[in-house]
Amino acid sequence: MPAILTFTISAFVTFITIIDPVGLAPVVVGLTSHMSNEQRKTIITRSIVISAGIIAFFAVVGRFILDRLGISLYAFNIAGGVLLFLVAIDMLFGRPSGARETKEEEDEAMTREDISVFPLAIPMIAGPGTIATTILYVGRAMFHPLELLAVSLSILCALFLAWLAMRGSSWLMQKVGRTGIMVVSRILGILLAALAIQFMLDGLHSFALETGFLH
Repeated sequence: MPAILTFTISAFVTFITIIDPVGLAPVVVGLTSHMSNEQRKTIITRSIVISAGIIAFFAVVGRFILDRLGISLYAFNIAGGVLLFLVAIDMLFGRPSGARETKEEEDEAMTREDISVFPLAIPMIAGPGTIATTILYVGRAMFHPLELLAVSLSILCALFLAWLAMRGSSWLMQKVGRTGIMVVSRILGILLAALAIQFMLDGLHSFALETGFLH
């Protein structure tokens, strides 16, 4: 399999898993149950646009921020892998992920009228896991235009699927139900756990090469 195709599949699966479009459906249903259909559509679209802006910002300046802070990419690989693994564990056990939003943030969101920024855009869609994944993949694709294009398309596809899932959240809940969504989330959790371990292994390998443990 060509390297660019392998990289593209890896990026696509990772962003789909970390954003978890299907898992957003019950959140949207719960937070917008008192709203009209038009209000719901506006909030969903706004949350996607805001999320795209946040992700684009970190895609462009994320590596610069790491460099200014003196954080190496292999260290961020390991830290990002750990963060993604924690999200995966929460997905596997069906727990609200503290890496995405805390219980206090969830309770506060229930009292807000405009939920497009919080909690939908931040931290549900463009949370720490998504930001870490963006910086990791952009760092990997640096100086490779086709790989950067693959990362960009993967992010756009994941956001589009998130928009579709949220727009059809009521229909999705009726057809699939909470049990179906839990099954999908657990399958995605297994994939995310494996990808998180791979990020950590890549970081450790880069560290070993840079420090001379491997020749």
